[in-house]
Amino acid sequence: MSLRFWKNTPLRIYILFSLISAPTMAGPPFKTDDPQPVDYLHWEFYVASVQEIGRHEFNATCPHFEVNYGVVPNMQLHVILPFGYVHTDTVTHFGFSDIEIGVKYRIVEETETHPQVGFFPLLELPTGDENKQLGAGRIQACLPVWFQKSWGKLTTYAGGGFWYNSGPQQKNWVFTGWEVQYDFSSVVTLGGEFYCQTADAQDSESKGGFNVGGFINLNENHHILFSFGSSVSGPETITGYIGYQLTI
Repeated sequence: MSLRFWKNTPLRIYILFSLISAPTMAGPPFKTDDPQPVDYLHWEFYVASVQEIGRHEFNATCPHFEVNYGVVPNMQLHVILPFGYVHTDTVTHFGFSDIEIGVKYRIVEETETHPQVGFFPLLELPTGDENKQLGAGRIQACLPVWFQKSWGKLTTYAGGGFWYNSGPQQKNWVFTGWEVQYDFSSVVTLGGEFYCQTADAQDSESKGGFNVGGFINLNENHHILFSFGSSVSGPETITGYIGYQLTI
């Protein structure tokens, strides 16, 4: 990666996030999600930050709050309430961003011979200020399908979906990803993912990349999640995730 890239990066902000990170998860801390919903009548709470650093722009949630609830067997309700931060060569903005809501439903349970399969439709609600680049200014929707299979301490999940992204100069796009993780102990799980997505605007391009990260289980209820990665095609970006998860 060129020296020019780093000169155009808001280094003080980047260093701050680097120091607090060492993960959305099966799911967070990765972009690739999994088909497994929260257990019936149980909760997941997250306080987290996602960062993306480009040549001339830094985007982050600072922080976002995620809640998942197992409303019925094999189904969870999902909501993310994010505060967004945007820094470019010319402007800096901070404020409430677009709310995400969804329902994850496990269609097929895992057996020894076949993976579990889940459907996780999402809506992005235009609650952020589009003029300050804190929101899309319109409803966006995602229709993904996810697959997961485990063999002892090794787990892998993969899938993707179609994003509806209407509006002037915008394009519908597709995301796909594949993640593999290993339970090194009851405390530490580490993994990595590869992902790619098609262009989401008329003047953008397709991109792909990877993330590595994992989970630290402080005890049965408290968890630290983290990941760090980079693009390998398309615009040069560095990505990161750091979060705290409470399971009840």
